[in-house]
Amino acid sequence: MRLTLEFNTDKALKLPLQYNYYLQSFLYHHISQELSDFLHNQGFMREKRTFKMFTFSRMQGKYRIMKEHILFFPPAHLTICSPLERFISELGNSLLRNENLMLANNKIYVTSMKVHPEPVINNEVTINMLSPAVVYSTLMTKDGKKKTYYYSPYEKEFTDLIDKNLRKKYEALYKKTPRARKLIIKPLWKPQEKVVKYRDTIIKGWMGTFTLNGNKKILKLSYDSGLGSKNSQGFGMFEVVA
Repeated sequence: MRLTLEFNTDKALKLPLQYNYYLQSFLYHHISQELSDFLHNQGFMREKRTFKMFTFSRMQGKYRIMKEHILFFPPAHLTICSPLERFISELGNSLLRNENLMLANNKIYVTSMKVHPEPVINNEVTINMLSPAVVYSTLMTKDGKKKTYYYSPYEKEFTDLIDKNLRKKYEALYKKTPRARKLIIKPLWKPQEKVVKYRDTIIKGWMGTFTLNGNKKILKLSYDSGLGSKNSQGFGMFEVVA
């Protein structure tokens, strides 16, 4: 399921330039404590991996960058998606009932809420990223230290790791192995690298337009839960454009 929120404020919405953590915290705060604790502390597990099963877009709207902050001029929009109907339902109901909403010390108002119809997803779709797709491995250096390596869409591992990630998500959520051919991802033109700081961690991801070719059940899960890693931190959300 997918929900777009329209935010209004009495003045410009002032957020830190690196605002993903604040959006994530806002979402956790506006679902039930039970669901929030489950997703935050446990999630859906497969082998050593855990998946929160939600993601969100970058904040959308007119903006101006001022040193360490970004000002969004109302209205601003945020899109959230999850394969968990309960997550979207609780979030929507909570925001509709609450008249005292705060986001990073800004008093905000939800002036509209749109539940998106499900798009037609076949075995091949064209997508546009709404937040950067992140693909990485944790490697060991010669001196025994851990190093995070972020892959680009032009490296074979980018597609391989997204495919493995989606299969593990499917197994974690549905408790069965997907019978699906390997996912193929191709950029339609040169993607843009984005570097984001989430709390004290530097994360590298990619924006752009891609074609995805694979089993439509796997593609549907990627639409609902996000493409690649770190989805619940605001990465890997896309829209279907063809």
